[in-house]
Amino acid sequence: MSLTPREIIIQNIECRCEERIGLNFDRNRRNDFTGAGINFNFQPQVWVDGEIEYSTDMWGNVWHRTVGMSLGGEIFKPALESWGQLDNLQMPDLDNPDYYQGAHDLAASGTDLFKLGWLPGWPFNTCRYLRKMEIYFLDLFENRDYIDVLHDRVTTLFEGVIDRYGEAGMDGVMFCEDLGIQDRTMFSPAMFRDIFRPLYERLTSRAHKYGMKVIQHSCGFNWVLVDELCESGIDCLQFDQPAVYDQPALAEKLRKHKVGLYSPCDIQQVLPTGDKELFTRETHRLVDTFRGGFIAKNYPDLHGIGVEPEWDDWAYDEFLRAGC
Repeated sequence: MSLTPREIIIQNIECRCEERIGLNFDRNRRNDFTGAGINFNFQPQVWVDGEIEYSTDMWGNVWHRTVGMSLGGEIFKPALESWGQLDNLQMPDLDNPDYYQGAHDLAASGTDLFKLGWLPGWPFNTCRYLRKMEIYFLDLFENRDYIDVLHDRVTTLFEGVIDRYGEAGMDGVMFCEDLGIQDRTMFSPAMFRDIFRPLYERLTSRAHKYGMKVIQHSCGFNWVLVDELCESGIDCLQFDQPAVYDQPALAEKLRKHKVGLYSPCDIQQVLPTGDKELFTRETHRLVDTFRGGFIAKNYPDLHGIGVEPEWDDWAYDEFLRAGC
């Protein structure tokens, strides 16, 4: 008897699936996932000055980006410009139970898909924007007392968000927290252990209390932190740049921890080339290397990385041939 999509994802996350790889593709392609977010009714302010678009976020930060380019941007003005504002910093009430009716409805629907709840941040990801990246990194050394207070407030809020998803009956939660640049992490393993691992453990243990899996998206070359992330309770790592890793070594490490890999065809070295033969080699290499603990996906911002939808379809077709 074939496994349900939910069982396929759980077994791939746990590195024990013998049937097929997991699949997460949009545009009416095969997808083992369904999801729910937080129905937080925030309306950003958006304005354009020349070629630059500015917008606010729910934390009070102001962002800017070049019009017509990527979907993201960078912080222009952080919400917490000085530590004197910390006591009066207003957090969005993301843990309000009223915002989770969609998650409750999804969990009660009887779907056999893997039900994923989206987290709007994680401590490092959120706090580096609240202070602005370059200032935040100085704070980690020079203003540790303030940083610890900020981290605790943000972590407590996300514990509440995880509680709401767990109470609803979701199968897992996912968050984005980029930790690396092209060839290294943004801080040392020692700093991760000292400052961030306790926060990770608070949040992953909260999810595990409800039987939920924790999936982390993280860009860059995170090799030196992979063991730390797995040991701190991450169940599945979502890397968009698998080609930067020694893939057999990464597969060995993930299998040791029983942690899955969730990845598209590499978004820097493969997809933007438009080389169909390269797509074939790289998709098959991913499936063969990580088989049993692999979930294939598409990258959602094809325009931002210069990729045509047809090229993305080529990668999808090869994932099906190699892994299903």
